[in-house]
Amino acid sequence: MKEPALGMIEYKSVARGIYSCDAMVKKAPVRIIETHPVCPGKYITIICGEVADVEEAMKAGLETGKDMVIADLFLPRVHEDIIPALSAAVKIETFGAIGIIETFSVAVCVLAADIAAKATPVQLVELRLANGLGGKGYFVMTGALADVEASLDAARQYAAKEGMLAACELIPSPHPELIEKGVYW
Repeated sequence: MKEPALGMIEYKSVARGIYSCDAMVKKAPVRIIETHPVCPGKYITIICGEVADVEEAMKAGLETGKDMVIADLFLPRVHEDIIPALSAAVKIETFGAIGIIETFSVAVCVLAADIAAKATPVQLVELRLANGLGGKGYFVMTGALADVEASLDAARQYAAKEGMLAACELIPSPHPELIEKGVYW
């Protein structure tokens, strides 16, 4: 895997988030996946790169973010589906059952998606965070029904344990129009 680590910081200040993101990319050679304001008036930065580089960039982000940091996440061995799902760059050849997890926290959503992807051979379809979602996050996965059920359960347990589970749904046999118009665009 080219970029085995992912880092994310959520700020309660847009100005501090922009300032901190600049410090992060100046500190280490990382790639910005997302950096922008999110609902309601917060800011999020997601980076990826080699483990040591992401770790150094995260330290810089946390140091400059100081008391404006709401949450942070460092995944040194992120599942290979996470970054494409965040970037809306996933191509699914065949859909099976669909599982959806929605959380009240973007950090919990990313970690729950990583847990789900590592639990069974499901494929992440998309991972959406905060924008237009009132600060929530959700991810969609597909695969064989038994695999989706097991991955959904693992992700649900984690999000519920954190007190951040908003919803969890399983669609054993999705209608083709749902795939075309509602899930995969």
